[in-house]
Amino acid sequence: MSWHGRLQLDYRLEADERGAAPRTIGIDRHEGPLRVLQRLYPEGPAVCHHVLVHPPGGIAGGDTLEVDARLDAGTHALLTTPGATRFYRSDGAVAAQHVRLRLAAGARVEWLPLEAIAYDGCLAENHVRLELEPGAEAIGWDLLALGLPAAGQPFRRGHVLQHLELAGRWLERGRIDAADTLLLDAAAGWAGHRVCATLWFASGSGWSRARRDALLEAARAAVEASPLAPGAGASAPDAQVVVLRALADRVEPAMRLLADVRAAWRRGAWGLDAATPRIWRT
Repeated sequence: MSWHGRLQLDYRLEADERGAAPRTIGIDRHEGPLRVLQRLYPEGPAVCHHVLVHPPGGIAGGDTLEVDARLDAGTHALLTTPGATRFYRSDGAVAAQHVRLRLAAGARVEWLPLEAIAYDGCLAENHVRLELEPGAEAIGWDLLALGLPAAGQPFRRGHVLQHLELAGRWLERGRIDAADTLLLDAAAGWAGHRVCATLWFASGSGWSRARRDALLEAARAAVEASPLAPGAGASAPDAQVVVLRALADRVEPAMRLLADVRAAWRRGAWGLDAATPRIWRT
């Protein structure tokens, strides 16, 4: 039996009758096994933290998960998960996840799921599409681990399609196939690593050169202090996008680097502390 889970998230500002800062309210509607576990405000009313869960625990062949988030002007939402996304072995059908983030002017979103694990034999697709109006900004990451080599379960068969898009400006689409040893093992590819991490900061309008350079400098400073420095780097593939990429043998050092850069970007661009989601510590 295949699962089709759909989660609609709508964020709006709610005025406070006492004159305090308005609150970002998240309204959720779900179909199938995909829903909000908790709504939290560890940073105060301005930022809504949503923890998203998929009770079956993994995505098998034929399953489809859809997250559609729409943010009104001035809202700020942080979306994360309590555990890894697992793409299980397939008998022929594709397992897919589609995430669409639509932001009005001045809105902010952070898409921060924990790692995605591609099990041996999986046929997976992972899509993220950003639709940002002028002045909207988004920080997000994707951390892909191929197989479970430490448990003696390497990624020998199957493929993962990754699609990341800022509508009208930037598109990255790549297929990682277990049989493509040139990609996975050559020095110009994954160089034998089996974890690939991508962190991005995107804007609905062009940044000043000074701001873009500041984001790049913050990312590069964190890379230099990381043990992953030889296989990591930051670039600006578009005037509205800054990207960090890193290769690793394990998830933990890659996640630490992503978290450090995200914290630096949050402080430098938004004047906010790191605010690590509580669910990651439970």
